[in-house]
Amino acid sequence: MLNIRKANRNDIPFIVEMLADDKLGKLREDYKLPLPEKYYKAFENIFEDQNQALMVVEDQSNEVIGTLQLSFIQYLTYQGGIRAQIEAVRIRKDQRGKGLGKQMFQWAIEHARTKNAHVLQLTTDKKRPEALKFYETLGFKATHEGMKLHFTK
Repeated sequence: MLNIRKANRNDIPFIVEMLADDKLGKLREDYKLPLPEKYYKAFENIFEDQNQALMVVEDQSNEVIGTLQLSFIQYLTYQGGIRAQIEAVRIRKDQRGKGLGKQMFQWAIEHARTKNAHVLQLTTDKKRPEALKFYETLGFKATHEGMKLHFTK
């Protein structure tokens, strides 16, 4: 049985390690120990925001083996509806293929429902076709075309 709980400061190195552990994550993240302070500052902002849920998944040994972030966005559209956004879903490499991602999504879907969200949305990089297929098996549909404007630092 998995334990899904809110992340704490001690979990941040494990989370960032998972975020950096793929071909795209290696390009975006700055995983090293000690972990750069910017990650801890971001965690504090997330932790203090009641509309954010940064979660970790523990195995039976209490090791962090997965993570996800669930955000709740209040809108005026949909009659003042709440939109849930799931991001940064990762399973530790040695734990993939065991159905843990499905269990994490089942938790996120149920949590979004309890917050009265009218939709749960996500984005996935087009360079991850296997992720797209996985999301489709969970009932997600590609109904919109997403666009981004990245700012350089």
